Amino acid sequence: MSIATVDAPTRAPSGNETEGTMQLVSFRLADEEYGIEIKKVREIILVGEITRMPQTPIYVKGLINLRSTVIPIIDLKLRFGLPETEPTDETRIMVANVGGKTIGVIVDAVSEVLRISQEQIAPPPPTVAGLGREYLVGLAKLKDRLLILLDIEKIVLEDINREPAAR
Repeated sequence: MSIATVDAPTRAPSGNETEGTMQLVSFRLADEEYGIEIKKVREIILVGEITRMPQTPIYVKGLINLRSTVIPIIDLKLRFGLPETEPTDETRIMVANVGGKTIGVIVDAVSEVLRISQEQIAPPPPTVAGLGREYLVGLAKLKDRLLILLDIEKIVLEDINREPAAR
């Protein structure tokens, strides 16, 4: 499968981040809330028609045509081994720029953009095991909840480098 790279994002670069803070896009996946660096997110779109591709892992949902650029779509829930669910009105595709490639990631809902300080980020506890442990960057300690920070680059690049498997 070839992966196209989409032109630079239309939004202004994040020049308003201050030293020691970062902006995150938070999203829901099953019953948990996750976050990824906003720098990786190009845009968030509705789930439309996805063209399935043969001989791809089950979590690769297929390809979409995004303004004349074909990009692969990964269902993050299936990627983590969670049960597949039907899309809802809140289901979105987060289009991310990762390692020079553009890819879409299906999530249950996009919640908000957050600015957090480095002091709010804790490393994942060593006792946490399974379910994508290797993709965790840390935990963001928010006022009333924890946000699981993911390394989307590691998730996607591992998929790109992985040999295709039959469905």
